[in-house]
This record gives sequence, structure tokens and C-alpha cells, in this order.
Amino acid sequence: MLKVKNISFSYQEKPTLNDLSFTLEKGTKLAVIGESGCGKSTLLKLVYGLYDLNEGQIFWNDIEVLGPKYNLIPGMDFMKYLAQDFDLMPFITVAENVGKYLSNIYPERKKERIAELLEIVEMTEYANVKAKNLSGGQMQRVALARVLALEPEVLLLDEPFSHIDNFRKNSLRRKLFGYLKEKEITTIFATHDSSDVLSFADSVLVLKEGRIIEEGNPKNIYETPKSKYIASLFGDVNELVMDGKLSFIYPHQLEITAESDLEVAVLKSYFLGSHYLIESKKSDTILFFESKEQLPVGARICLKRKA
Repeated sequence: MLKVKNISFSYQEKPTLNDLSFTLEKGTKLAVIGESGCGKSTLLKLVYGLYDLNEGQIFWNDIEVLGPKYNLIPGMDFMKYLAQDFDLMPFITVAENVGKYLSNIYPERKKERIAELLEIVEMTEYANVKAKNLSGGQMQRVALARVLALEPEVLLLDEPFSHIDNFRKNSLRRKLFGYLKEKEITTIFATHDSSDVLSFADSVLVLKEGRIIEEGNPKNIYETPKSKYIASLFGDVNELVMDGKLSFIYPHQLEITAESDLEVAVLKSYFLGSHYLIESKKSDTILFFESKEQLPVGARICLKRKA
């Protein structure tokens, strides 16, 4: 179990993280979300032991995670941390990068392990290509394979799919998170992509200005957000008073109706493949809703919340 107890940290005078506490069972996948600058990346670095805490403690089972003051080489041996800069060696091949930390005592076993990892990240055909000749997305996939090579107990991922093309991202996510679940690797990943959170996380932490403002089951947090800030981390959201109560409503939760008190004027239609996202206006408020058809600019439309 990972235990984070009342940790605080600052780069300068203003705290970057302030009094954070949470626990994580073995094999659990935790998503950390929040606006840029809220402390997501810093939290991962502290859990890995790259910085010294100002206050608090971090434990993996009975082992305390300690920073550079206590470790000549920062970082914990039983953890792996994938930063956003990948840190690959440019003049050796993809296979050599992935196998960099694997033992050479059993070369056939090493070769099989590299092949397995390249299959997971869909980079098999690039095994003999030098890293300097890869695209950013390909480098990210190789870096993912490398951090899995020694099968860590705890894996820390900072925006792990940020450079990967959309057409490949979905397949890669399914393979990677399926592997992590099978191997029961405890994982914390920072992300801006709501699909990572809703489809693959067991739990989620929401950070704002260095504090945890919400934590729990991703589905519950998505369906009943406590603030517009939280709801907006999952996409466009409308802030409306309905039935005398302030509500945060996603575009897909509104539908066109013949009559209602909520009448809007259409401003723009955005084609999204299976539907259109409609930007509209009521008084000085911008509202978004979905429609199966493109709507003319200026059209007056009545909306209601779906039952």
C-alpha cells in the first residue's frame, strides 16, 4: 500500500503542494487531474523521491520514500517514473533503449522480454531504429516500454500519451492498462485527457492550487461534480440554475424540445463525426449542447435536461 501523509512542498516561498494525504492499495490505478500548474507533476516527483518534502511522509508498505538528502541517487528502486522528456539515449536502437537496464546474463530471456514490451507499445517494427530518428510519439512509446522492463511495484506516469497520435492512442491505452492490471502494478498517472480517467482509472484525485479538492470514483465524480472547475476537467460544461438549484450540465445532457423556459440562439455548429456540438447563447451566457444535425446561425432553440 502507498501512504501519502500530510505532505507539503514548495519550490520557493509559495507552497506548490499543501497538506496532501491519500492511500493507494496495491494494483490500483490512480489518475491525478487538475489545471496546469496545480502540482500534478510535482506530486509524482515527490512520490518517486526526486525532491525532499517540506513536511509529511510517504511510505510504500513499510518503506519510507526519501529524497536527495538521504539517497545519493534520487528515486526509489522499486518504482519507475516516466517524465515528459522521455530521457532516451539517441544513438542506440529502440531495442537497446528498452533493454538498457535488463541483465545480460540470459540473453535469450532478455531478447524475449524486449520483444514483449515492444509489442505492448506497438513498436516492434522499429526495434533496430536509432532513437534519434523517431518522432515524439514513437519516443514516448519506447520510454513507456523501458519503464516497464524491470516490472516496477509502483509506476508513475506524467502525461503518458500526450505525444501519441489519436488513431494509435486508444489501442495503446487498452494494451498498457490491461498489462498493468494483469501484473497488479500500482500506478499513478497525471493526465489532462478525461478518457484516461473515465476508462482506465480506479480512482481519481482532483488538484487545485496544490490541494486535493475531490477524490473518489471517477464515474461518481463525473456524474455529480461539486464545482464547475471539477466538471470542466472532463470537457465542456454548462452552469445552469434548474429547478431552483445550481447544476453543472454536460452538452450531451441537454436535448432540443418544442417548448421550455430555456431558449437559446445558435452561434456555431461544430461537426464531431457522430453529432454536432452546438454553441449557443442565452442572454450573456454561452451554452453548449449536442445535435444530430447542423443548426443555422441565429436559430431559436428550446432546450431541456434529458430525463
